[in-house]
Amino acid sequence: MILGNILRQKGNDVISVAETATLQEAALKLDEKRVGAMVILGEAGSVIGVISERDLVRALARKGADALGLSVAECMSRAVVTARPTDTIEHAMNAMTDRRIRHLPVVDGNELLGVVSIGDLVKMRIAEADAEVDAIRSYIQV
Repeated sequence: MILGNILRQKGNDVISVAETATLQEAALKLDEKRVGAMVILGEAGSVIGVISERDLVRALARKGADALGLSVAECMSRAVVTARPTDTIEHAMNAMTDRRIRHLPVVDGNELLGVVSIGDLVKMRIAEADAEVDAIRSYIQV
């Protein structure tokens, strides 16, 4: 299965925060939306960064409570790994494993189409495996 199909099934809503927001605001939004990362978009709508729970923890470890007043731009990951809608689940899982990330923006050129999480990919892999098992059982019973 390709990532474009996953986005069609799960939807392409993207949770984002401005790069000028504080880490406190970002943490509140992550909690409110129950997500582990948010995409940061530039003026043209392209992905310029990602702020994740891991980024927040690093900032807190280095700066203590003062980190909550820092801007997202000061702490976000700028070397964003992205995927294309035509990439397979396997390709995305390999990229996530190699970079030790749990969220992958899916882009077409500079256009953000959505975000897939490792949970989304595992859920789809399980669904694929279940469908294969069902097909094999049906074949054997015939």
